[in-house]
Amino acid sequence: MEVEQALQYLKSKDFDKAIAVLKSFEKKDQNMKAMAATNLSFIYFLEGDLESANQYADLAVRNSRYNAKALVNKGNCLFMTREFHRAKELYLEAIGVQADCVEAIYNLGLTNMRMSSPEEARQAFEKLHTIIPNNPAVIYQIANLYELQGQAQQAVKWFNVLITRVPTDPGVLSRLGQIFSKENEESQGFHYQLESYRHYPVNLDVISWLGVWFVKHEMYEKSIKYFERASQIQPNEVKWRLMVTSCYRRMGNYAKALLLYENIHEEYPENSECLRYLVAICKDLGRPYEQYQQLLVKLDRAVASQVKNAGGGAGAGAGTGANTTMSGMSKGESKENTNTGGGGRSESKSGSNRGSPSKKQREDLAAPSAKGVNRGGGGNNNARDDEDFADDDVSDLLV
Repeated sequence: MEVEQALQYLKSKDFDKAIAVLKSFEKKDQNMKAMAATNLSFIYFLEGDLESANQYADLAVRNSRYNAKALVNKGNCLFMTREFHRAKELYLEAIGVQADCVEAIYNLGLTNMRMSSPEEARQAFEKLHTIIPNNPAVIYQIANLYELQGQAQQAVKWFNVLITRVPTDPGVLSRLGQIFSKENEESQGFHYQLESYRHYPVNLDVISWLGVWFVKHEMYEKSIKYFERASQIQPNEVKWRLMVTSCYRRMGNYAKALLLYENIHEEYPENSECLRYLVAICKDLGRPYEQYQQLLVKLDRAVASQVKNAGGGAGAGAGTGANTTMSGMSKGESKENTNTGGGGRSESKSGSNRGSPSKKQREDLAAPSAKGVNRGGGGNNNARDDEDFADDDVSDLLV
């Protein structure tokens, strides 16, 4: 009766009452004590009380060494303290006790990933896939590992399988778009990024990717739509407004670009990127530019002085760089924790980390340059072509 009551509290996530009921078993027979300790370890782990979780996991293992769920809970505590080798041993022991212990196999895969053993991790997840073939988390891990190992075709195959399970997941759609882009299949990459945007139109990584994709293909009117959307999401990020303005400049609409640059300058008077383009456009339109030129020279001197006072080093850039991480199904990594009586199992997926693009990728994906602008603060308007969008943002965002 008490056991069933505790399980109901667990299912309703009323942990305080569940703990009170389970602690009443501590003075009873060994099997009941092991069951209670396993569930208490599970609850404390979910609450983030790792010390108590570890204490009850030890108690559960001492009273029932052949309890696979108790071994998994102890392994999870070791995982959290980065003792991956010991955690792996406990997961393997749990699998030895119960060959189809889903939690042990899943967490073994995560542990192998942390130990830089992707092949062993993939084997664990593929074994688990035979036990629970429709589980999206397991399919994602297999697809993710194939991509990490550079097997793009296999990764695409498994991500497509995943889409049949979660057809509207924007992270998975975006991830497929990234893979196709890396394989130089731009039309497919664009399709999946656009689908991702359709299902979740506030992901800045996807929005910026699409905006820069249109810039690359010289469809500036469409790119403006996405950069304006990004500006609405991050109204205090000047980068997006500079990108919108740059699109107008690339279209040859210098009057509109000038107006937008002037508005940006009013709000961000120390933005040197904006000042450089103001100087260049005013020269092209035959308007007075000396005021902006003086402000730019003064700002460049101040930056140079700061660098010198800081002990030298590389010159400071003008704009804000883009730091984008295309997510997979979820960011972070967590483990499955278990209880013995249906108290629930927590599953989550490992996020994806993209490596830095190669030099060739940057060259291939860089947006077309527009009108030449002097980037150094001088007066020569025929300097080398700019790469636009705060210099490095274009190639970074499109990868």
